[in-house]
Amino acid sequence: MKKTTVIRNARLVNEGAITESDVLLKAGRIEKIAADIQAPADAAVFDAGGRHLLPGMIDDQVHFREPGLTHKGDFFSESRAAIAGGVTSYMEMPNSKPPTTNREQLLWKNARAAETSAANYAFYFGATNDNIDEIRALDASLTCGLKVFMGASTGNMLVDDESTLNAIFQDSPVLIATHCESTPMILANIKTAVEKYGKNIPVTEHARIRSAEACYVSSELAVALAKKHGAQLHILHVSTARELDLFQPGPVEGKNITAEACVHFLHFDDSQYETYGNLIKCNPAIKSADDQAALFAAIRDGRLDIIATDHAPHTLGEKHSGDYLSAPSGLPLVQDVLVAALETVHDGKLDLHTVVRGVTHNPAKRFNVIERGFIREGYHADLVLVDMHGTTEVTRDRVLSRCGWSPFEGRRFRSSIDAVWVNGALAYDGERVIEHGAAERLQFNHGDR
Repeated sequence: MKKTTVIRNARLVNEGAITESDVLLKAGRIEKIAADIQAPADAAVFDAGGRHLLPGMIDDQVHFREPGLTHKGDFFSESRAAIAGGVTSYMEMPNSKPPTTNREQLLWKNARAAETSAANYAFYFGATNDNIDEIRALDASLTCGLKVFMGASTGNMLVDDESTLNAIFQDSPVLIATHCESTPMILANIKTAVEKYGKNIPVTEHARIRSAEACYVSSELAVALAKKHGAQLHILHVSTARELDLFQPGPVEGKNITAEACVHFLHFDDSQYETYGNLIKCNPAIKSADDQAALFAAIRDGRLDIIATDHAPHTLGEKHSGDYLSAPSGLPLVQDVLVAALETVHDGKLDLHTVVRGVTHNPAKRFNVIERGFIREGYHADLVLVDMHGTTEVTRDRVLSRCGWSPFEGRRFRSSIDAVWVNGALAYDGERVIEHGAAERLQFNHGDR
């Protein structure tokens, strides 16, 4: 329910500045930002107590598993985990069962999320080798972008036909988001590993099988296609130092080609496969400590524009079900993403404004999200109150994702999410998700292609 609320004594973190202010929320919007706002008679008053107030995180890459894989998660369960993590808006991927590769499935997802999602939502349309006519006829108002798997990851959505790729990059009416890994190179690496280890391939081989070279070759192709056709390209979950040479530093504004970092690449490296095993198996693979250091530098200089999750829940039974090849790839991350990102501030690797830019401002700018991603008068009131001196103990019993576990279990983060508002409605009070019914479908200004 969208109540009138005055948030008092907050430290607004927004657009590179920290401002002590009150904020008036009314009819789902930020009505006023000023000192000493007089609360209307019908308003709820929330004392921020000097804590930091951030725009709600916009996660541009999640897999919520609905339809078809709902034993792992669905829009209901995963959106509530997201809310508890400070994610007020998400963009969900098309590799569900059936995949979101036609208008009917896209409409179904939008309708289903309208019924069950606690966070604002949008859905990618999926490309295949044979749905170029669907892509050309796509209603841009229904989607955040077009997802192209230029390397097989989950399901059968690999797009590897040269003429199809050229047609996609030439004709897509919306931004193209790519998963870039070379499938032929990966298959060759698997063959080599099988010859060496048989069926008992250790997970420590994952970063060699899903190699840096396999990532670079695919990303280089995507960039070349985008330049050839003047396409808007966003490369997801960049994992290697070498790929960073493909991107330009600086502000996101004016870029046709952008790229993303994922929070798990900032907290794990390949030395930890021995400890975590298949729990940190993901595609692309977590790479070396040197790659990780390069990712941090690229976030700081703007070569990597967005920080996201690639939230991909699997059950523990699936993760532990067998050998390396049969264990699924992906990590559940939405409930821990913001405190994990803020931990890099405590570690001195990123500053607070860089994190906020990566999780809120730049996703809003890159995807042309209408009136979200900033604390501005007239904008939707999607807000997160953070205690930078709080603590978050990651334990299994607090996990809200249906998969029931977190790769950060046992970690003690030095920040906490103390409150979350979605379109002006209190959605999380620091302890529990509050049913509010205020979530909305994200709107985009895709502009001229």
